[in-house]
Amino acid sequence: MQTVILENLSKTYPSGKQAVRQISLSLNSGEIYGFLGPNGAGKTTTVKLLTGMLTPSGGCCSVLGTDPALNPAKTHENMGVVTEHAQMYDNLTGFDNLIFYASVFGIASEEGKKRADTLLRQLGLWEAADQKLSAYSTGMRQRLSLARALIHRPKVLFLDEPTSGLDPESAQNVNHLIRELAENENVTIFLCTHQLRYAQEICTRFGLIENGRLLASGTLQELQAKTLPGALLKIRADHVPADLTLNRDTDGQYEIKIRSEEDIPAIIRRIVEAGGNIYSAAAKRPTLEDIYFSLTAQKKEEEV
Repeated sequence: MQTVILENLSKTYPSGKQAVRQISLSLNSGEIYGFLGPNGAGKTTTVKLLTGMLTPSGGCCSVLGTDPALNPAKTHENMGVVTEHAQMYDNLTGFDNLIFYASVFGIASEEGKKRADTLLRQLGLWEAADQKLSAYSTGMRQRLSLARALIHRPKVLFLDEPTSGLDPESAQNVNHLIRELAENENVTIFLCTHQLRYAQEICTRFGLIENGRLLASGTLQELQAKTLPGALLKIRADHVPADLTLNRDTDGQYEIKIRSEEDIPAIIRRIVEAGGNIYSAAAKRPTLEDIYFSLTAQKKEEEV
């Protein structure tokens, strides 16, 4: 089921800046979609359009069948939003903040308390539940912001740099919860980040954006096949025959570009038959970073 749809979505600010340029994509239930690009690429503006905080200059979008620009209140009934800088009430405790937001969504008092209790424990905040938010660290506020966004069990969750300011253990807890929401509760996760390595670990599909334009969208395998097909075979060996034309890198390993892993046995066999010894061999596929930089370089060449 498609839960989030963008059709030629665009946003131009009064200053003339084109923050989002005709983006079209769709998300399905239960997927973790990484919306990736540097600061200023248009990620936050896109989220503001999808959550009804901004009105599109062109095109349209929908969340669970509702246009957020026309009916933001209905859209927010089934969505949660976590921004990089959590905004809640400093004079309330962590627990009371969650109880307040539960009441805003019409959740009964006892159910709200149970839900708050569960989320505080899941996110490692139970011991600080009775502390005022003003005493929370940046990482604790970020985790409480995620709990607030989840209090009403949303079907779509928008996350803007969800692990910003978190220590490794807290980040691991958040990532575990994100995966659990997608896999077990079929929640659609729209995750904005400029950390490509982090996104590659947690997301199931990706959209790469620069200067408001969507450069490419797909799974890692689809992006690899489309952008940088093949792989780089790295071999640590001795007595490599000269006719194999392998390049030697700075670590003393040999490397060669291959079309697929099916090319590997013949290369290994050739070295062994020539009297060489193989100490290691591994095929390195392009990472998300490799793909992103290749796409941006290609875009610059097209604009010259």
